[in-house]
Amino acid sequence: MKFLITGAAGFIGFHVGQRLLSLGHEVVGIDNLNDYYDVNLKLARLALLEEQAQFRFVKMDLADRDGISKLFEDGRFQRVIHLGAQAGVRYSLDNPHAYAESNLSGHLNILEGCRHNSIEHLLYASSSSVYGLNRKLPFSTDDSVDHPVSLYAATKKANELMSHTYSHLFNLPTTGLRFFTVYGPWGRPDMALFKFTKAITEGRSIDVYNHGDMRRDFTYIDDIVESIVRLQNVIPTADPLWTVETGTPATSSAPYKVYNIGNSQPVRLMEYIEAIENALGKVATKNLLPMQPGDVMETSADTSALYKVIGFKPQTSVADGVQRFVDWYKDFYR
Repeated sequence: MKFLITGAAGFIGFHVGQRLLSLGHEVVGIDNLNDYYDVNLKLARLALLEEQAQFRFVKMDLADRDGISKLFEDGRFQRVIHLGAQAGVRYSLDNPHAYAESNLSGHLNILEGCRHNSIEHLLYASSSSVYGLNRKLPFSTDDSVDHPVSLYAATKKANELMSHTYSHLFNLPTTGLRFFTVYGPWGRPDMALFKFTKAITEGRSIDVYNHGDMRRDFTYIDDIVESIVRLQNVIPTADPLWTVETGTPATSSAPYKVYNIGNSQPVRLMEYIEAIENALGKVATKNLLPMQPGDVMETSADTSALYKVIGFKPQTSVADGVQRFVDWYKDFYR
């Protein structure tokens, strides 16, 4: 099949692109290659994708309404995996307009492209951050997510609502993917694993928020990719018997679904740091700091709905996943 992947030079987009190409699919990838983090890392990912004859790259911003429209008209895509967005909780505190342009206007442009070009299935990245002030664990897609604590989270919740509208009005099958703290080789430099590994390697201290008293459902990249590749074949269908009163927020009378993709085994932040120390053979100097605005104490994914439809659930251990990242980091940065 022919896929469009947005954010193709990004962490998850790169890995998904590699997997689809290995399965023999044709992939067109777009990315604006912005400087939110090191562009050279994005270019290195892109260079690996461009080694495949079935891959074509288009540099484009999601907010480019006319450009996205023409891309869809010319592309004749069958399915779209929308992973491009302005990422980061803390960055959204100081740069809110970047999120409106990329995550709201950009998402709308993708929905319009799908609507007018008979796309079979749109999968798009949401986030575990939509759970916000929720305290019931594990987080379930059956639960309400009406109290986000960052603008980033609010835009991801908005993406789910916008997608439902298009599923309802235009019968566009959409699937939202609530990712839980994705990590692994080729990961983002703004994420804890990359920042901690770099600092410890260079002999600098690491900033540990809330004095390390947090738990995260760390999910290894290969498990994320496996889930996405399986889900792209699980196309939502309309359910005329569904009602708001008897259904769940993750389902609908429209061809619309939302899934958690997480490891379902939350790990204390200090244990995560210990795994990095073990992989590097060095002990970190820790700078203990208070909780950051927009952060949550704990994340944990209920992935029962995911397992039910694809027969797979993420399971890579933090020890194994962190070791693979550190091995990649040492090799990539010599």
